[in-house]
Amino acid sequence: MSTQLLSRILLIACAIAALLWPSALPADLVAVRYQEGLLHGFLLLRSDDGVVIAVGDWTQFVKGDRVTSNLIFRFKDGSLHQETTVYSQRGKFQLLSYHIVQKGAAFKQASETWLNAATGQFTARYQEDGKDKNLSENVQCPADVANGMVPTLLENLQPGAEQATFSFVASTPKPRVVKLAIAYEGEDSFLVGGTSRKAKRYLVKVEIGGVAGVVAPLLHKQPTDTHVWIEAGESPVFIRSQGALYEGGPIWTIELTGPTWPDKSPGSNSTK
Repeated sequence: MSTQLLSRILLIACAIAALLWPSALPADLVAVRYQEGLLHGFLLLRSDDGVVIAVGDWTQFVKGDRVTSNLIFRFKDGSLHQETTVYSQRGKFQLLSYHIVQKGAAFKQASETWLNAATGQFTARYQEDGKDKNLSENVQCPADVANGMVPTLLENLQPGAEQATFSFVASTPKPRVVKLAIAYEGEDSFLVGGTSRKAKRYLVKVEIGGVAGVVAPLLHKQPTDTHVWIEAGESPVFIRSQGALYEGGPIWTIELTGPTWPDKSPGSNSTK
């Protein structure tokens, strides 16, 4: 395709998007079906060839109706990914604040981002061309913004719900409010101690919207999809996810794991 033809296509796409893109719809918050509580889960992060590249902890505590969740991955190469999410669970889930840190060789650039969902204050520190940059803007944060909360929201969907849409504030590093279009795809089997169980598989697709959303696929800028698995049954829980941790990043797998015990040598003390 020639450059001239591509330019004409982009101009037409932009004109159509400007005319047809709908105005923002009111947010539909997810009702609390399962109250969040004290949690400490162990996680593994795997590359696309199955190699463990980081070990993680997912912890949370509750004070009143406020939940503080902390997700941290420590990479074998010394890199760090850490997310701290604070949200309310008073009847419905609603984000209060979000903080994410990414640094080290595993990431395209070092960055640290803060979002105050109540005020819309967005702050970012990042590196560009070897220089430290600072950014501070105000964002119109929809009530259903889901940064750091997607697994919890999926666990609390109404029975039989096959679709959901949440807002998400992406950092590029400038803030952009996008939509997460979520669709139920089916069930997959997994094993616990050799016993088969079922997990619901959800597809999470980023919808950029507006002119940028029309142009993005043409310029190969469309974010990659994410898959999330939630154990089916009366007590749904996050099991696994596959997706990129940053824009343009590789597809990595996050999965739950359990502690293992080193073998005791003969004659060593052991606890019975």
